[in-house]
Order: sequence, then structure tokens, then C-alpha cells
Amino acid sequence: MSDSPSNHDHDFWMQQALELARHAAEMGEVPVGALVVRGHEIIGKGWNQSITRDDPTAHAEVLAVRDAARNVNNYRLPEATLYVTVEPCMMCLGAIIHARVARICYGAPEPKAGALISRPISQRAHFNHFPHVSGGVLAEPCSEVMSAFFANRRRQQQREKLAPNDKVV
Repeated sequence: MSDSPSNHDHDFWMQQALELARHAAEMGEVPVGALVVRGHEIIGKGWNQSITRDDPTAHAEVLAVRDAARNVNNYRLPEATLYVTVEPCMMCLGAIIHARVARICYGAPEPKAGALISRPISQRAHFNHFPHVSGGVLAEPCSEVMSAFFANRRRQQQREKLAPNDKVV
């Protein structure tokens, strides 16, 4: 048996990351979910919580990496794979690189802030470690979760604009 995960494995783990993204959406957070997997075991989980925690660094990937590091009692995660529903931003990619995560599997691209393919960081050669990257894992459902969230947010904002004043006369 090969040490590298199959497409079926990627889909399996990404489905679980999607559940975390949906949980984030229910909390009013941008729906991004992330898992850190080593072997066939989840060692870390995270979903966006920047609003809930009043913390701009509380992205799904950072929280999943922190959770994994605590769970294995090591700040390095060299044999781990991070599954995330959306392409990581530069901040998250930095945390992933510093943790020595072996592989990133992401779902949907993030055209505005994605640091892997959408807005790739330059000069990767100066890093002493860079994870293997697999993109587009369940891209459509990952993208749909984001699109539905922002469509709902726009509808809510429209309703708030159109709502009559709540003044009692």
C-alpha cells in the first residue's frame, strides 16, 4: 500500500472539513473548515472563528494546526496533511510552513487572498520546507458553501436596508 493518500481518501477527509465549514457558517463566520490528518487519524480540527473570538488570526487552518500541535505535543507536524475547504491565505500558509505540515489539500481556490495558486507567494525556494499541494478536492461543494454564505449575507443586508424604522409613533 502506498503512503500517499488516494483521491477517495482526500474526498473522505474533505467531506469532514466541509462539515466544519458549515458549522462556521451557522456561527456567522466565513465558512472555512480544516482538519489535520496523520496516518488515518484526525489530530487537529478548526473552523473560522475570527468574529467569535475577536481574533484576526483565528482562521480554520491556524486553529487546526494549533489543535494538532497540542494533541501530539509537538509544534512540528512533518507527516501530517492539512485538509481545508478554501485555498489558504498568506498568514495561514506561513503557519503551515512553520509547522512543517507535509501536504495541503484544499477545495476551492480563493481568488482574492489565496497564497498557493491565486496570489502565490514568490521565491518559494528560500523556504527550507514547502508542503506538497493538491488543489480542487471537492472544489464544487466547497465553493458552493462559500457562495451560499455570501449570497445569504447579501440578502440579509438588503433586508436590513429595506426594513422600516422600528420607531413607535
